[in-house]
Amino acid sequence: MDLKELYRERRGRFMGSLLPYVGYIIQSGVAMVFLFVLIAFSAWYTALLGNPPAGIPIRWIMFALLVPAAVHSSFRTYLQSPDTIFLLPQGHRMKEYFQPAWVNGVVWKVLRLAFVLITLWPLYIRTEEAPKLLSATAMLLLGVKLLSSYGFWREQTFVSGSASRAFSLLRWAAGGLIISAWLWQPAGKGLIFIGLLTAAYVAALSVPPRHAVPWEKLIATEKNQGARALMILGWFVDVPGREQRVYPRRILAGWGGGISWRPETAYRYLLTKSFARGDIFGIVMRMGILSLLLNWWNRSSLMGSAIYLFFLFVIGIQLSALRKLHNESFWLTVYPLPEGTRGSNTVDFVFRMLLISAVITGLPFLAAAGERPLPAAGTILSGVLMAYLFKNYLSRKAARLEDEDL
Repeated sequence: MDLKELYRERRGRFMGSLLPYVGYIIQSGVAMVFLFVLIAFSAWYTALLGNPPAGIPIRWIMFALLVPAAVHSSFRTYLQSPDTIFLLPQGHRMKEYFQPAWVNGVVWKVLRLAFVLITLWPLYIRTEEAPKLLSATAMLLLGVKLLSSYGFWREQTFVSGSASRAFSLLRWAAGGLIISAWLWQPAGKGLIFIGLLTAAYVAALSVPPRHAVPWEKLIATEKNQGARALMILGWFVDVPGREQRVYPRRILAGWGGGISWRPETAYRYLLTKSFARGDIFGIVMRMGILSLLLNWWNRSSLMGSAIYLFFLFVIGIQLSALRKLHNESFWLTVYPLPEGTRGSNTVDFVFRMLLISAVITGLPFLAAAGERPLPAAGTILSGVLMAYLFKNYLSRKAARLEDEDL
């Protein structure tokens, strides 16, 4: 059995299953939105490079953007549940199967890292008093990426789940310390520290006991990654067979407990619990935090208002995916929901979450309300208006779907 060819076949099959949906993504207007955002960002960044503000924390900006790009790692193995039976006899040869998976995972993320570095570099050399060499920085970041990818792969093979989680935190800490040492310390002292830290981290990775091939963990990880890709497609078109990953967020366990136990609010209760424990909540939270930081930095300019509305639009797209969350749920065919309540509950929930996001991410503009009262008020009112526009769009969509079902 040619294991490398098997991996290529599975990868090609998965990518081929996504191609039919590309047309729907283009028709949805996302290409035009992306082009508009790219043009707006280019104009803003060009103006920033021409007249960078004094005291800009460029090292912290480099750190905040380069660490996630350099440390984050993942691999698509395309393993399936039957592999625990049919590929188990090939366990001693599975390195041949995993080799292209590791290479593909590293190559694409190196390209992403290079894009971030090249984008940041003009601002860095214009605002940093003693900038490092681009070639040396690129080589260091490549080393961090390879080290993080190696560490992530070792984490997948650990027998203990707690050890995997602990070493995941260690990987992020090591990557962050390496990049911070390079940005803040002289090159000589920084490289000595980086070398010692790298040696200690690699030595630590050899301590926990490992599986030769962690079949169950790799299959579960692959299932989650495939579901995430289908979830993204689900923003634009109905995708059959989508599954949502469930996270045990104990802090949010009580969310939805105050909803009355009536048939009219049954789906609202289900949607609240699903949102609190699903992927979409995590995505919305990350987008909201990033929006808050960027809005605070640009709170006194029109570019800040544009960033605010853009992120709110993206959050609205994420939340709109909730209307397809339980399309194939068996229990919704068993439990007699009152007619129309599923669509209305979804629209109300999305509107409330988007309205809350508009208010929270708009808080930085209140700090500039004393200097720019009208632009600050207009920015927040525009966010509220966008929430109402999403509500109207989803209401029409829900009404049209109900008419088709009749």
